[in-house]
Amino acid sequence: MSTERQLQEQKQENQEIVDAILADGSEPDAEYTIEHHFSASNFDRLEKAAVEAFKLGFEVNDAEEMELEDGSVLFCFDAIAYHKLDVALLDKACEDLIQLAAKLKVDYDGWGTYFIGDEMEDDDEEYEEEDSRFH
Repeated sequence: MSTERQLQEQKQENQEIVDAILADGSEPDAEYTIEHHFSASNFDRLEKAAVEAFKLGFEVNDAEEMELEDGSVLFCFDAIAYHKLDVALLDKACEDLIQLAAKLKVDYDGWGTYFIGDEMEDDDEEYEEEDSRFH
């Protein structure tokens, strides 16, 4: 898929995700933790992507190694931002990060966040996190 097509699809998905989160009653004015997902089979490329994402102003978590069903290994990390669910901000971040991924030959796998609101105030926090994640 071309970078431009990926960006167009991501922008459409950004709007759909924000609409779904807000329709479910999440707080429209809250600050959200936005986790942009990256992966690659080449650790060195992924590490370069993490450095570049950091330079763009994102918090970057440590890379993790995952073994896939076919036995191959994939490395991944999240570039994290904190802001309102503003589609324009998400579109800009996705544009920057998709272009970064294409330049460094790693995969940009979209973004996710968590529901913020009164409904999530019961005792089972682990269940809440799994159930409330949007991406």
